[in-house]
Amino acid sequence: MFTRLKTTVAALALCAGAAFGQDSITIGMQLEPPNLDPTGGAAAAIDEVVYANVFEGLTRYQSDGSIAPALAQSWDVSKNGTGYTFHLREGVKFHDGTDMNAEDVKFSLDRARAEDSTNAQKALFAGIASVDVVDDVTVMVTLSAPNGSFITNMAWGDAVIVAPESVGDAATNPVGTGPFKLGRWVQGDRIEIVANPDYWGDKPRLKSATFKFISDPTAAFAAMMAGDLDAFPGYPAPETLVQFQADPRFQLLIGSTEGETILSINNKSQKLTDVRVRKAIAHAINRQEIIDGAMFGYGTPIGTHFAPHHPDYVDLTGQSAYDPEMSKTLLAEAGVSELTLTLKLPPPSYARRGGEIIAAQLRAVGIETEISNLEWAQWLEQVFRGKDFDLTIVSHTEPMDINIYARPDYYFQYDNPDFQQLMVDLNLASDPAKRSEILGAAQKMIADDYVNGYLFQLARTGVANAKIQGLWPNSPTQANDLTGVSWSQ
Repeated sequence: MFTRLKTTVAALALCAGAAFGQDSITIGMQLEPPNLDPTGGAAAAIDEVVYANVFEGLTRYQSDGSIAPALAQSWDVSKNGTGYTFHLREGVKFHDGTDMNAEDVKFSLDRARAEDSTNAQKALFAGIASVDVVDDVTVMVTLSAPNGSFITNMAWGDAVIVAPESVGDAATNPVGTGPFKLGRWVQGDRIEIVANPDYWGDKPRLKSATFKFISDPTAAFAAMMAGDLDAFPGYPAPETLVQFQADPRFQLLIGSTEGETILSINNKSQKLTDVRVRKAIAHAINRQEIIDGAMFGYGTPIGTHFAPHHPDYVDLTGQSAYDPEMSKTLLAEAGVSELTLTLKLPPPSYARRGGEIIAAQLRAVGIETEISNLEWAQWLEQVFRGKDFDLTIVSHTEPMDINIYARPDYYFQYDNPDFQQLMVDLNLASDPAKRSEILGAAQKMIADDYVNGYLFQLARTGVANAKIQGLWPNSPTQANDLTGVSWSQ
């Protein structure tokens, strides 16, 4: 009797979300952001809360991956490709009531490119030579050289516009120009945002939204079934999606992401500087076994750091095909025996589950691993910033980010002047055919160097109440954009 009653109450709760809560939504997230400042933190969870909702940039990503105007309503590009004149929208205000104008754009871009900048994607701004205010609604950005990706760079979460008066508190009290503003943050539990009544653009249909943090896959399933959550766009338990698919109360949101999931290798670790050892690791990996075991079949194998849905993708999976005998031969040639490597894993289930599978695959060719399960803040400190690791697993969810391999101080510490020159050439190239040629060469170069073990492109596996519309099925950038979300009647 009690079980039946509890089930009925849960069903009524789910229905009530659609019937009575049509101006609010509760979104599940696996990871809690360490802070709420996208210009000063590397965690994807920051953008998942604030991108397009709280903060806006000059341009923005749309659901199909295209770039659209945002705070800049239009722009002009000089004939030599180095001058960008941005025409800003008039009447835009920050959440604290102050005006957003050209001085704020200059401040934001100068801050991001400053020598002491803590921006996680500082390289996006490295080509800016100067930022000049023409008038309150016009900004002139001059580049040191043409950059065909500049407008796209300005759409990243790291390039949002902030104000000098409020940015100092952005980590805990973000003040942006977006259609929502921070309500409250109950750390360890949830973040609440509320509609901004003074928003310059189309008002959102939702009056409020709650981001609820649930890291455990079993708890995520229970919360969705009980109606405690309305949607979980990055659902962490793909093994249970079939149950939602069979239930008319729900809809599945299955799509693509920009997340190249890789077995990252510390290229400056003394044990891993020999390319033969890195190649042996790559050939020891059975990608499909990882996709099936960690992602329950959701994911596309990759052989380099590039999204398969991109038109310039080169399929190089055969170059690091599963071949454990080759791995053993390469290790013998390198004079390596009794090799033990650290494998430090962040919280996502693809990393924890995938790590156990990879450890077994490496053990089969004679490589032992010492697994450490880290919380997100620990991973950022030890691995991303401290570079204290041999191996790790992470999904790089930033769009078109092959240029990270041109940064010698990036956490996997790949230092190849030839690759760095390729990225310089790419920025200078405007001809689409030439850019495709360079991108192909870049993909091949990092595959040849076995910089990392390339696993799979992370699928977007989400689930939502069937009455919700407007959630992104794909993830062209790391965001839970609620600007177009509503409940159907």
